[in-house]
Amino acid sequence: MEQRSRSKKSSNRELRRCLKVLRTRGLRDLGTMKSICPVTSGFSSPNPSAAAAAQEVRSATDGNTSTTPPTSAKKRKLNSSSSSGSNSSNEREDFDSTSSSSSTPPLQPRDSASPSTSSFCLGVPVAAASHVPIQKKLRFEDTLEFVGFDAKMAEESSSSSSASSPTAATSQQQQQLKNKSILISSVASVHHANGLAKSTTASSFANSKPGSAKKLVIKNFKDKPKLPENYTDETWQKLKEAVEAIQNSTSIKYNLEELYQAVENLCSYKISANLYKQLRQICEDHIKAQIHQFREYPFLKNVLFLKKIDRCWQNHCRQMIMIRSIFLFLDRTYVLQNSMLPSIWDMGLELFRAHIISDQKVQNKTIDGILLLIERERNGEAIDRSLLRSLLSMLSDLQIYQDSFEQRFLEETNRLYAAEGQKLMQEREVPEYLHHVNKRLEEEADRLITYLDQTTQKSLIATVEKQLLGEHLTAILQKGLNNLLDENRIQDLSLLYQLFSRVRGGVQVLLQQWIEYIKAFGSTIVINPEKDKTMVQELLDFKDKVDHIIDICFLKNEKFINAMKEAFETFINKRPNKPAELIAKYVDSKLRAGNKEATDEELEKMLDKIMIIFRFIYGKDVFEAFYKKDLAKRLLVGKSASVDAEKSMLSKLKHECGAAFTSKLEGMFKDMELSKDIMIQFKQYMQNQNVPGNIELTVNILTMGYWPTYVPMEVHLPSEMVKLQEIFKTFYLGKHSGRKLQWQSTLGHCVLKAEFKEGKKELQVSLFQTLVLLMFNEGEEFSLEEIKQATGIEDGELRRTLQSLACGKARVLAKNPKGKDIEDGDKFICNDDFKHKLFRIKINQIQMKETVEEQASTTERVFQDRQYQIDAAIVRIMKMRKTLSHNLLVSEVYNQLKFPVKPADLKKRIESLIDRDYMERDKENPNQYNYIA
Repeated sequence: MEQRSRSKKSSNRELRRCLKVLRTRGLRDLGTMKSICPVTSGFSSPNPSAAAAAQEVRSATDGNTSTTPPTSAKKRKLNSSSSSGSNSSNEREDFDSTSSSSSTPPLQPRDSASPSTSSFCLGVPVAAASHVPIQKKLRFEDTLEFVGFDAKMAEESSSSSSASSPTAATSQQQQQLKNKSILISSVASVHHANGLAKSTTASSFANSKPGSAKKLVIKNFKDKPKLPENYTDETWQKLKEAVEAIQNSTSIKYNLEELYQAVENLCSYKISANLYKQLRQICEDHIKAQIHQFREYPFLKNVLFLKKIDRCWQNHCRQMIMIRSIFLFLDRTYVLQNSMLPSIWDMGLELFRAHIISDQKVQNKTIDGILLLIERERNGEAIDRSLLRSLLSMLSDLQIYQDSFEQRFLEETNRLYAAEGQKLMQEREVPEYLHHVNKRLEEEADRLITYLDQTTQKSLIATVEKQLLGEHLTAILQKGLNNLLDENRIQDLSLLYQLFSRVRGGVQVLLQQWIEYIKAFGSTIVINPEKDKTMVQELLDFKDKVDHIIDICFLKNEKFINAMKEAFETFINKRPNKPAELIAKYVDSKLRAGNKEATDEELEKMLDKIMIIFRFIYGKDVFEAFYKKDLAKRLLVGKSASVDAEKSMLSKLKHECGAAFTSKLEGMFKDMELSKDIMIQFKQYMQNQNVPGNIELTVNILTMGYWPTYVPMEVHLPSEMVKLQEIFKTFYLGKHSGRKLQWQSTLGHCVLKAEFKEGKKELQVSLFQTLVLLMFNEGEEFSLEEIKQATGIEDGELRRTLQSLACGKARVLAKNPKGKDIEDGDKFICNDDFKHKLFRIKINQIQMKETVEEQASTTERVFQDRQYQIDAAIVRIMKMRKTLSHNLLVSEVYNQLKFPVKPADLKKRIESLIDRDYMERDKENPNQYNYIA
């Protein structure tokens, strides 16, 4: 005992020496380092001996130190932190041997059941405060890292030696400190981790030379503490009681934190496998007992049965969540490390599936009840959607949703909508049926959002679309598409396109019906001769309607746009040449003067629409011929509404058909501009001639190749007019030698001044009308034959002229006998009683009207031009190929021509070229032609 006491004293002295040296090197506030204290649980420590060992070591280091000289006592401060929640207070600790030995009794080992609050700081035992703050919680299973600090052990100077310890004993100890390594005795420090006590030992400083850095190392126990007897069984019993309390919905006796710590303690001692097995068994027993409540009531109504199943499922989920929270440490360590084991939650699902839902009677009744509720909802009844959502979520969580429910659900859906589609297609009109289908699709989409699993979406929607739409595509279109289009029902057509887009092949079927409708409707407009007057306007209206449907209803689908163009091109050319002629006349009516129906902007839009229809026409040469004839009348008679509009139309034609198509039309405009310049020069020339009379002559010089061909007509002009013509001829040929002038009286017009009883009027009339009216200056009454002989006008033209003067709106002449038609023997007198509200009266509208002869001659001229084009194409092809069969020649000619040609007409042109020696038939093969150079 005496020897042991000496060793303790020596150890204490060495420790104090070490602290003194460290303090002089800058570590003055070791007390500020917080103590490491374990958190104790409510369970008793399985290893009480460790705490006692720690207390024993503390008593040894804090024992009798009276041998230390009192004169060397030196107070040192050690700052300790208080855990009382207030500011830390500095406590002075006197480490002098005299004060410590006289006032501090030896510490006794504490009871193992009480939590240890021993604190340590670098191996220096400190009187523990009543409350010590927790700095770090050391778990038993954690590896304790090496912790230490470097302290430079330098020799103390003689002055510091004398100041700190003047006695001889102290000097001798300082000398030993220079030559030997400092050994810090192992100090037992008690650590509690998860309710278990564990001691750590502080190793001594390694032997080293004086002045070198030293390191303090703290290591774990070499031997793991053992659990007390019956600790495992007692702990499991507590856990079992807690699980049963959860399953029975009763209160738990123990704190949940204590239960969690208990599971952690058991897992730390490798009892995880047995613990998992026991937990699974108790859960399985409880779930097995639940099946009896469903077997006891086999005749329970479907809804009540479903509610009972749902209540059982909700309780099971709630229980497994609480059980898992207690056994969370087990779930995150042992189960996570064993991939073959299901987690605690998955284990619960597996047991519920195996013992309750897998029971065939329970499963069948559950699925039947769910399907019955869905069927009721589809029939319009109100149901408990939250119950359905919970049950279907249960099936999904148990991974039997697809196998047990989805297949039967889709079969029932298919059966229901198949019967419904057949029934409603016969009972309802197409718009009503389409709205019903859309409503059904919206309802099924809502069910998917509310309670069905998202994996069902594709197959469910596909089933509904197939039975309500896919099986009836053709029937829907045949029954109602034409009516929807005729009535222009935009909303219904939009819904139709939207629904057909959902079905595979639906858009293609709709596209075919769309093409057929356009062809059929357009043909009724074009083929019927009775609609010739309104054909172009109806085509424009129909095109606007179709474009609007494509834009709004069919979402500008390119397929429908292209199909519409093909359909228009097909039906508009079923009647050759006539649509082109009527389009040209329609443009003429819009570009004439006096057309007050549209502004410039509206006229421009109308011309754009006309060009769209113009693109569909094959016989564009027919359009050109009639357009050129009408343009000539507008320019020569001065009936053009706007030069800008005329040039705009010309630029559109040029852009569409090329410069060659409009070259003659552009030449007509150039002639009109040149004529204006010539007339300015002619007026200056007339001023120098001093020609008597007050007649003002205006002449338009036309290039014969640009303008339509007119049949020359010799008429008897007044001498004044003949004299003016000769003067102009002399003037023009004097400037342009070598040219020939040919007077065209057909499109000439004059302004006559007349005097009636009402007063003076100005009459704007044609040249033929002028000749007739001037005769009444010479006499009162003339017969048809007399007028014809005096004027020289052709009979048909004269009758038309007299009809416009005596039978039109402005009746300048009176006919006897009265009538609408001009007959032989009719006599005409001047109508002195003529009245009109205007001063200048236009009577020359007859010039703008097209006669049957003009139309026939224009058509004939187009036919002749086409013959020339056909001949040129055949010669061009044969010159390049030299030898060619009949079929190949015909095929290539069709590819080059821009207008339709009948095979018989083409054969006639080939025979004509053979007769004119451009080509010949092959002597050996009559079906083959050879080119003759």
